[in-house]
Amino acid sequence: MTSTARASVQHEDERVRVTRWDFEPGQSTGRHVHEHDYVVVPVTDGQTDVITPDGTVTSSQLRAGQSYARPAGGEHEVVNAGTTPLAFVEIEMKKK
Repeated sequence: MTSTARASVQHEDERVRVTRWDFEPGQSTGRHVHEHDYVVVPVTDGQTDVITPDGTVTSSQLRAGQSYARPAGGEHEVVNAGTTPLAFVEIEMKKK
């Protein structure tokens, strides 16, 4: 069984939630659905595997400071597929 990455909420108000995720190699977010549109800002370089409910695995190379955005509704699990610790900040934009 994969252990769970550490999530630390850094800020939350009525408009936004900012969470830092820290993963050791092999750790996972666990399966989840995004309620809000979000932006991910990698803090470190790293390799992730994103696993969808149907078992599809998509590997991605993250680069520190190279952000990306995704819409709400995506269901997946994110795993640190690399050999070093991985960290990113997730910024969720809540609907008004």
